[in-house]
This record gives sequence, C-alpha cells and structure tokens, in this order.
Amino acid sequence: MSIELSSSSAAPVAPLPPRRAWLVLVVVVLAELMDLLDTSVANLAGPSIRADLGGGPMTLQWVLSAYTAAFALGLITSGRLGDLLGRRRLFLLGLTGFTLASLACGLAPGAGLLIGARVLQGLFGSVLIPQGMALVKVAFPPHLLRRAFMPVGPIMGLATVAGPILAGWLLHLDLFGSQWRAIFLINIPFGLLALAVGWFALPRHAGEDRAARLDVRGVALLTAGSALLIVPLIQGRDLGWPAWTYVMIAAGLVAFGLFVASERRSRHPVITRSLFGKRSFVVGLLITGGFYAALSAFVLVVNLLLQSGLGWTPLDTGFALIPWAAGTAVATLLSGAVLAAKLGRAGLHLGLAVAVVGLLGLWWTAAHFGSSITVWELAPALFVTGFGTGLLFIPLFDFILGDATPEEVGTGAGVLNAAQQFAGAIGVAALGTVFFARAASAGYFAAAQLVFAITAAVFLLALLLVGLLPRHAQQ
Repeated sequence: MSIELSSSSAAPVAPLPPRRAWLVLVVVVLAELMDLLDTSVANLAGPSIRADLGGGPMTLQWVLSAYTAAFALGLITSGRLGDLLGRRRLFLLGLTGFTLASLACGLAPGAGLLIGARVLQGLFGSVLIPQGMALVKVAFPPHLLRRAFMPVGPIMGLATVAGPILAGWLLHLDLFGSQWRAIFLINIPFGLLALAVGWFALPRHAGEDRAARLDVRGVALLTAGSALLIVPLIQGRDLGWPAWTYVMIAAGLVAFGLFVASERRSRHPVITRSLFGKRSFVVGLLITGGFYAALSAFVLVVNLLLQSGLGWTPLDTGFALIPWAAGTAVATLLSGAVLAAKLGRAGLHLGLAVAVVGLLGLWWTAAHFGSSITVWELAPALFVTGFGTGLLFIPLFDFILGDATPEEVGTGAGVLNAAQQFAGAIGVAALGTVFFARAASAGYFAAAQLVFAITAAVFLLALLLVGLLPRHAQQ
C-alpha cells in the first residue's frame, strides 16, 4: 500500500484535466502492480533460484529479505524526500531505478549480485511507491477522487490471485532458457511503459511542503539498528551462531535505544513524537509487526513445502496457491465494500479468528496426509487462511490510527507501512531459520507444521491485542 508523509502545510495544487488525471492513475497503478507482483513471484521462485545459483537456506532467505528490508528502510525517509526534492522527480527516479534493478536481477550471474540487485530494487521501490498516491490526489478534484480509487482495489485483488499463476507459468515456459530470470525481466516492458506515460502525464507539483526537513541522525540510527538485527538472524543458523551474531543483535537493540533518545531531542523527528503517547499506535505497531512477520514466513514455508518437500513444479505450486490468493482477494474486496464499515473493529477479530482456524486446518492437513497430500486436500485450509488475512488488509491501519490527529495520520501511516515491510523481512529471517533448522532434523512436513503452529499463535496474540485499538476507524 502507498503512503504519504507530507505535512498538512503543503501548498494546494489545481487538479489536472480529466484525461491526463486518469493517465496519472494508470501509471501509479502500474508501479503498485510491479511492487506487489515482485514480492509474490519471488517467493514462488525461491527454490528455483537456489537450485540454479547454489547456496544454502541462507541464500534463499537473503534473496527474499533483501528486497523487503531495503524497501522498509527506504520508506522511512522517502515521504520527506518527496517534499524536499519533488514527488514527480522522485517517482520517475524510483521507477527508472526499479526497472534497471529488475534488469540486474534478471541478468545476475550469481547469488551475491542477485541479492545486491534485490537491495537496489527495494530502495528504488521505496522511493517510487510513496509518491504515487500523492500524485493521484492532486491529479483529481476532490469529488472525483473516490471514484478514481474504486478500480484500484479489484485490480490489486486480481493481481494477488494472478501473481502465483504468473510466476509458475513463466518458470514453466522457461522462455529462451531464462528459467527464474523471467520473473524479474517481465518488469522491464511495464517499467518502460510507465516511464513513457508518466514523463508526459505526471503533474510537475504535488503539494510538496518545502518546509519539511530530514533528521539524518535519526534515519542513520534506525537504519543501522535494522541492519544489525536482520544480518545475524539470516546468517546465524548456517554459521552455528558465532559470538559476533549475538554482538550484532545487542548492538541493534542499542541502536534502537539511541534512536528513541535522538527522536526526543530532534527538531524534525522521523516519527511524530506524539504518536508514541497513544496506546492504540504502540499496540498497533505490535499487531502489524507480528501479523506481517508471520504472514510472510507462512507464504515462504508453503512454497518450500510444496517445491522442496514434495518436489512439485513451480507451475503446480502456483495453481495450488490459487485458493489462498482467491480467499485473500475475495475477503479484501468484501471488507472494502461492506464488512469493514458494518462490522467495525469486530471485523479485525473475525479475520484473525478465521485465519487461525485456517492455519490449524493446514497443520492438521499436513499431519494427516503427509507426502500423499494433493491440491484438493490443501485447498480448503488455504482458502480459509487467505480469507481470514484478507479481512485485515484494508481496515487494520484505519483502526490503529483511529484516535490520531490529522497532523499525525500521514506520518503514522508511513511508519506502519515501513513496519509492515520490515516485519516481513524479519519474519522470513527468523521463522525461515526455525523452518530450516527443524527440516534438517525432522523433515519438511514437521518443519511446516511447526511454522503453521507458530503463525497461528502469533495471530491469536494479535487477536487479543485488537481489543486495545480504538472502536472506530480513522475517517
């Protein structure tokens, strides 16, 4: 999802002519789709990448976490940079960089260069995505803005369903012997199209707040703390947890402590200080972190179980994931259209409860059928899990920010989006490590069951914490 971190003092901008405004929306949606699909297809292609480039489980975790971690870290500053440097300029810069980084991923001759290209993809993506909705908001007059956003939800829902199928199909076709590389190279034509249209359609100004400032010290401490946590979590198990991994984790915690101290004294804090005085926001960060960490690990583990554990092809795996993607898409659309408004905060309880039931169903299915499991036996539990998680995607942030002031909402949404991405990287690193450690001693099915159980427990804890959120969503 997109974020906007600009302050309320931004200058008003006249909307664009209707035809040009719709072109702006097309460009922004294309960028959003590139980001969404890049994450989902990389998950499915992970085993194929590892088989081609070599390396152990650590390599696979880095390929997946490098993008989301870099994306999360870049989100922290990109909104403010949009105010300072111009949103159109940063959008086009991010789109160009993302397209070139995708090309680098597709041509990478080894795992190290692929991971480096994934980092660049994440950084450029974090520059690109937050500017998009700010550009759309100034392109349309207020009375047409809701109408403009109406097709975005269904398009994203369809992309969620199509992502695993597209990845499996591209890997199956093996175009020109490209194998897994096609999943990154497919971004090139879409990126070039978006650049061509965006160059002419995007507005020159998007209500930038030139008074905004960047807290370089705070950003540096937050970035350092995040990196110091991710590196040992990914590499520790493969290396036998040497002393330096514990030192890095401790140093990461110290860096976060210094960040908090720095924020209290900063004249231009990275995160609006008053947000941390609100119980709902602090609890919401815990819910967001736990939910997205567990969800990211769940998707990785399902792919590993089906491909590495059962030997299924990427195409078979893509089709097997259709019930999960369909459940997610259907629930997201229902939530946005009807359920979020009617159920209120109870919709979050319902979604997490349904997801827990689905995860326990997956645990039982894996235990009961073992290596003889089929697509049809997996489908019910996958659909229920996807449906439950899909109920949270739209309303979750609105309830976390339910008692935030208008001045706090933009920064709060940006922090939550960054936390979502960073939690995904931590989830892949931490639960991926748990999975591979268990698989080495007890096999893939026992490892998958363990992660399903942990994910269900995290969702259950999140369900209990939801009661501490405001009863009403941010309007």
